[in-house]
Amino acid sequence: MESNNYRVGVIGGGAWGTALSILCNRAGSSVTLCTRNANVIQSITERRTNEIYLPSVFIDPNIAVSDQVAEVCRGDILVMAVPSHTLRSACIAISDLLPVDLPIVLASKGIERGSLMLMSEVVKSILPNNPVAIISGPNFADEVAKGLPTATVISCTDGELWDMLMYAIGGRLFRPYLTTDMIGTQIGGAVKNVIAIACGIAVGKGFGENARAAIVTRGFAEIARLTIAKGGKYETLMGLSGLGDLILTCGSTKSRNMSFGLALGQGKSKEEILGQRGRTATEGYVAAESVSKLARKFGVSMPICDAVYRILYDNIPVDQVVEELLERPFVGEGV
Repeated sequence: MESNNYRVGVIGGGAWGTALSILCNRAGSSVTLCTRNANVIQSITERRTNEIYLPSVFIDPNIAVSDQVAEVCRGDILVMAVPSHTLRSACIAISDLLPVDLPIVLASKGIERGSLMLMSEVVKSILPNNPVAIISGPNFADEVAKGLPTATVISCTDGELWDMLMYAIGGRLFRPYLTTDMIGTQIGGAVKNVIAIACGIAVGKGFGENARAAIVTRGFAEIARLTIAKGGKYETLMGLSGLGDLILTCGSTKSRNMSFGLALGQGKSKEEILGQRGRTATEGYVAAESVSKLARKFGVSMPICDAVYRILYDNIPVDQVVEELLERPFVGEGV
């Protein structure tokens, strides 16, 4: 890959924001990571590692870290790597600071609670003139930061912007692929978190690998139905941001959502799990509500996602929900 001198700002000092900062620095970009977490700033400044969210990964001294959001709004690219439920407030905070032509790369996966907007729709409702791209795929932050081979999707409708992002973020060990289907990319990234909770529950209950394979496959069908209803493309889901991300998230307890479901299946309450893990467990939890409501809005059948919603929000016992799923009538596979 060619070197570059792009100035990249990253908002969000969690694992993924830190990993993206490392990626951009590795690609030759000049990077500033912005976070309000004083402990993260101290850890990176003094020990060059994010001991809270991404321990044991060295952070190059060339990566600046700051709590001043204005500093990351003056570059060439802005990466938003905040939790999905805080994206709106983060956009409002920078709305008076951001040049209208500065591209925004969204690294948040989710559907906004209440409005049921995709992340790009949230941004466009506040920053209508800024170009937007999505980065999504089967990307565990620690593996990306360590330089292990990884592929991802960058979704945008502007070819020139994709060319810029390819060189600002991509590299030999982090390979970006282009899609123009921003809807499919985002639906795949949001709903897979809910399917991963379902897989975790099945593993926690000891249902075996057959059950997990069935959940992944039927879960993929649910993702496809919602994507098409929303206006996205089935073909997008056959790629990294759909099938790839689903396989990764549902196949490893390194996935926060999979491990969240695992704990539920083992008998822990959602309050206990959320209390222990804080915001690191909330993405799939929030998505379960938003996905279920969006499916109802479009009249889309999503029984697995609805089952997770009922467990988390209606407090229906896991065993009862599982029994009801198993009693569903037999149907054709395309249904």
